Amino acid sequence: MDNDKLQLFENKAIRTAWDEEKEEWYFSIVDVVAVLTDSPNPNNYWKVLKKRLKDEGNQSVTSCNQLKLKSPKDGKRYKTDVANTQQLFRIIQSIPSPKAEPMKLWLAQVGRSA
Repeated sequence: MDNDKLQLFENKAIRTAWDEEKEEWYFSIVDVVAVLTDSPNPNNYWKVLKKRLKDEGNQSVTSCNQLKLKSPKDGKRYKTDVANTQQLFRIIQSIPSPKAEPMKLWLAQVGRSA
């Protein structure tokens, strides 16, 4: 699945990939965390959140996939945690952010288009 592209949310890039077979988008979780939290280290934020959600038995986290997405830093492809639209909605609900509701609306809009 090399059908990846950047989607913009409030002028911030979120790496995505389209799965032709399943007909659904996958979103880079770290990119979404970065947008929602403005964290200086979104990778660490996601690592801590992922552990907390797993400990709570959140199935959306345990079934997250990894895809090789292009890094914005060096252009190389690295395995990145990704979530489909439904999984991402559940993750967004776990992040306290004033951008959560606008992100959900954006996600619903992007999720409908191929």
